[in-house]
Formats: sequence, C-alpha cells, structure tokens
Amino acid sequence: MKIHILAVGSELLTPFFRDTDSLYLTQRLNDLGLEVSAKVTIGDESENLQAAVRDSWRAADLTFVTGGLGPTDDDRTREAVAEVLGRPLRFEENLLRAIEERFRRRNKIMPPANRKQAEVIEGAIVLSNAAGTAPGQWIEAEGGKIIVLLPGPPAELQAMCEAHVWPRLSACGRSFLARKVLKTAGLTESELESLISGLYPRDPERRLTVLASPGQIEMHLAAFSIRSAAEAEARVEALAEHLQTRVGEPVFSDDGADLEEVVGRLLRARGETVAVAESCTGGLLCRRLTLVPGSSAYFLEGFVTYGNRAKIEHLGVPADILESHGSVSSETAAAMAAGVRRTARSDYGLAVTGIAGPSGGTVEKPVGLAYLALVDRDSVLVERGFFLGDRARIQLQSSQQALDLLRRRLISRPVS
Repeated sequence: MKIHILAVGSELLTPFFRDTDSLYLTQRLNDLGLEVSAKVTIGDESENLQAAVRDSWRAADLTFVTGGLGPTDDDRTREAVAEVLGRPLRFEENLLRAIEERFRRRNKIMPPANRKQAEVIEGAIVLSNAAGTAPGQWIEAEGGKIIVLLPGPPAELQAMCEAHVWPRLSACGRSFLARKVLKTAGLTESELESLISGLYPRDPERRLTVLASPGQIEMHLAAFSIRSAAEAEARVEALAEHLQTRVGEPVFSDDGADLEEVVGRLLRARGETVAVAESCTGGLLCRRLTLVPGSSAYFLEGFVTYGNRAKIEHLGVPADILESHGSVSSETAAAMAAGVRRTARSDYGLAVTGIAGPSGGTVEKPVGLAYLALVDRDSVLVERGFFLGDRARIQLQSSQQALDLLRRRLISRPVS
C-alpha cells in the first residue's frame, strides 16, 4: 500500500513550527506494518493545496491530509479535497448541533464561522472529534483508494486516529514491519558505502537506508511480511547480520544505544573505571558519559583544563612538553590522559585537546584539528582527528572520536 501524508498549513513553512503530526502518523502506521512513501508540506493557498491533493490522489492508495479543517477563512482543506474529487459538500445539521453543544458546555456561544465545520464531502464517513470542533472525514473511492482528513492540533488528531482511523485500517488487513538501526563510528559515508556495496536489498520485503550525522553513520533497516511478525524480524536480522559481518568493528550499536551508553556498558561489564581530561570540548565528553544513568559506577571524575596552567597544575603535564609541542599536540594529549588517570586512580585516562574555532588556527594547526589520547596500565594510544564545521560540530565530533577510541580499546582487551 502506497501512503502519502499531506501536512497543510502555511505556518509549517516557517522556522517556528514543527510538523509533529506526520511523525505520529508515521510511527503508528509502522506499528501496523505500513510504510509512508511520501510526505509533503503545503501552504493554505487553494491552488497549491488542490495540486498537492490531486497528485497524491493519483499516486497513493491512502492519503492523510492534516490541518486546514478549522473555522477560519484560510482553512480550505475540505473545499480543496471536494474540488479534486468532484464531490459536493453537504451541510450536516447534527454536526452543527454537536459543535454548538461543545461551546455551550464551555459557557460560550458558537461564532458563525464554525458553521463551515459542519460541511462534509459527499460520501465521506464522519470521524467524531472528542477533543475539538473539527470533525475528520474518511473518504473511499472506486479502486480502493482512501483519503483521510484530520484536524491539525496534535491532541485532536491523535485522539481521532486512536478512536477511528487505526481500527479501520486494521480491519482492512495489515502486514508486519520490523526495524533495526546499526550505528557506526570512525567511517565517512563514502567509506561505509564502499563496505556495504552489493548488500542493498533487491527484494520488496526489505529496505536499507544510510543516514549521516556528525561523527556517526547509521544504517536503517526495515523488513516486511504479510504472514507474521516473526518472519519480518527474521528478515531484518538476517540483513543486519550480513551488514555487521561486512562492516565489522566500526558498528558500535544494533539496539539504538548511543556511543556513550555502549562505552558505559562495556566499562560496567568489565568492572573498570575512566577519568577524563578535556580542553577544546569544554566538558562535553564528561557530560555525555554522565548522561547515562548509573554512570557513577565507572566514571570517576573529569577536568576541563582549558589553559596551559590548568594542564600543569591539575594534570601534571610537563611544562617543557607544552613549550616544545604546544597545547594541541599528540604529546600533550598523552600527558593529559596519563595525568588524569594518575590523579583519579582510574583504569583508563581519556583526553582530548584541539582547536574548535572559529579562531585560533594556524597553517600548521588549523581549526578542526584535535588529538585524542587514551592511557591504561598497558599502553598509550593517541589519534589525530580533523573535523570540519562550526565550533559545536567540531566539539561533538572530537568527543565522538574520543569515546570510540575508548570503545575500541575495551573490546580489544580480554577481561581480566
């Protein structure tokens, strides 16, 4: 079944409003084993609205239109859909009385503008609105096509869907959908693409989408079955297994966990601890580690040593290292990690130093350069990172590489 969502409202085309209705509809449709093919946001202009409805009506089996059912002059969804379908609007006296009663219960008189909310497209099934004045409409046509008109306010839309829409769709028959997300670190999108080349599913029962974000590339998997949830789950797990085998160590999560949570699990399982020293990330690394509930079991302490004096006094970084190599160097990062491990008496010392910008860079050490260091009882590991973007993006990616450095060390060491 091909499904479209049309979100109506000129306010949704500004930076001040989010279309949360589409997110809810997509989630609940997925619960029914149904996948959305397209989402479109349209302003309130009648011509554009009719064009969007017409395109969706032709292409989709099921179309949801959200918003534009209110009482004001710019609420034009009913009229636009009626025009596209070539059906008249009929006035429902019982709907008008229900709307008037809702106002009476609030000790108010219904304004004349609300009369238009009692207009229904010929042949539509009225979906009552327990949370507002705008009724929804369920319209079926020859060939099995369905268009559903829903109010825009999220509380009204969700209550209406739970009461009327999802039971109707369930009765129409359903499939089963299973999803899984594999998260990777340390790879670019093109590097990941080269690794998984040839593994994109060619059958209609499975999907694979690659999504990139700073410091992390995700593989979103979906599988369908018309027979059972178990079959859908087996299909998505088989695809995940192939991908994990091909990509290997960079896959850090297959259950939705973020990198700091994965690191926390590993430390807890090993009964080991970590302490952190930061410069350019300004406490972000500590914050990410301590966002995880129960992190006090493995996170001991952290230092934000922004200046050289702080690195010397709190971490014991030798002054000659700072003078010879600078605060942003592999030598300084290693000394910071060793110093925080020694001070905290932790199993691991993790450090990051770099240039987050937008100023402070040089030709030799440009903005975006970072050094990540990890020290334990057996080794000193230092990595160089170079990240593009604004200050916040550079800080995030620096913290991500530092956490991944710790993760890779943890999975490579046998538990003592």
